[in-house]
Amino acid sequence: MAQSQIAFGGLKHDSSLPIEVSADQLQVDQADGTAIFKGNVKVGQGDMRLSASQVRVEYATGADSTGEISRLFASGNVILVNGAEAAEANQATYTIDSGRIVMTGNVLLTQGNNALSSDTLTVDLNTGTGIMDGNVKSIIQTGGN
Repeated sequence: MAQSQIAFGGLKHDSSLPIEVSADQLQVDQADGTAIFKGNVKVGQGDMRLSASQVRVEYATGADSTGEISRLFASGNVILVNGAEAAEANQATYTIDSGRIVMTGNVLLTQGNNALSSDTLTVDLNTGTGIMDGNVKSIIQTGGN
């Protein structure tokens, strides 16, 4: 399986910042601690922006839980933007505590004029690094035409 490790300087991010979500519709399930946002979903945290058709939010559960978001599952035309870097995929999972985003399905990453594609992109927001796995292809501009 092809794999490529890449520096994601623009994707280095503070995952402790507040998360803001907007959408056309919201469904809340108190029993399982989830909320589903549907239609034109936009998620913002600091300078990082994510958009998708649907985002399911999981809240931390347990006796010592404070009701904080533990994980986001985005699906349908997922776009993640931070600075000059952008990634598109079919799905994405953002685990807040670890500061890790895993994007899957037709992943396309653009960094300036360069583009990379793969089956999976895993980004560590704490270090600003990422790994692309499976069918990795790249177009790297050399400065000429």
